[in-house]
Amino acid sequence: MYGEDELASGGGARAEASLGLRCMARRVVLYLVLTLLVLTYIVPFLWMLSSSLKTDPQIDTIPPIWIPRPMRWENYPEALKYMPWGTYLFNTVVRYTVPSVIGKVVSAAIVAYGFARIPWRGRETVFFLCIATMMIPGAVTMIPMFVVYRKLGWLNTYLPMVVPAWFGSAYNIFMLRQFLRTIPEELSDAARIDGCSELGILARVIGPLMKPGLAVVALFAFVGCWSDYMGPLIYINASRDFPIALALESMAQTLGAHGALKNTMPYMMAISTLVVMPVLVLFFLAQRTFIEGIAITGLKG
Repeated sequence: MYGEDELASGGGARAEASLGLRCMARRVVLYLVLTLLVLTYIVPFLWMLSSSLKTDPQIDTIPPIWIPRPMRWENYPEALKYMPWGTYLFNTVVRYTVPSVIGKVVSAAIVAYGFARIPWRGRETVFFLCIATMMIPGAVTMIPMFVVYRKLGWLNTYLPMVVPAWFGSAYNIFMLRQFLRTIPEELSDAARIDGCSELGILARVIGPLMKPGLAVVALFAFVGCWSDYMGPLIYINASRDFPIALALESMAQTLGAHGALKNTMPYMMAISTLVVMPVLVLFFLAQRTFIEGIAITGLKG
């Protein structure tokens, strides 16, 4: 009798130990895969940072040098003097990024609220058509939109890139609609009973609860505008109106064409590092809110 109990307890202990080893092995494999993925994304950034501090001979050295010795910090101020980066920064932030981000956040919030909280005939059909627009490649609409904006006289301005941001984005609308469906309906019903309008409910009741979702939309919009190259390349012709992304290419072509420098790579990497920094700083400052918004948008279908 006792022998059987001891055998059973021993077998259970061995099973638990085997299960623990399998769980540990799976966790080790998972961490290895995640580490490889992290290295895949971080190595190019580290190489850019390293190259921005190199001298000309170090750039061409084989095998490559990861830690420059000595580090040439002068690459940064010297790179900034070759182009009017203050003007390009103004164009990127004030003329393009800020109005586009505000437009995308406001328009997506209003449209998503209409799809998620206001019942009306044909709502699901219109929402399906809205989502279906994500299946249309941008290359298909590029020429027709260029013709339209040319007839409107909007070429060489930021209107072709800023105005559409105020008419909603299908992806942002979908994401905020999913987020809104996680908020209890009773909050809106209570506000309606108190006589609040739908816009008032959105601004005063639902809006403060949407901060994580709005932060995700704003961050995506900021990154998209800050690094946009194709839009300015199509619609902006005057060099004084270039954003930073287009100015980077212009700098490479200018320095290369005139032979101003023997090796432009350190300067290009220095400017590229400065351009990337605002995005990294913004992400780390809003990391908690961003991850929370991403997680909540997938909780309810």
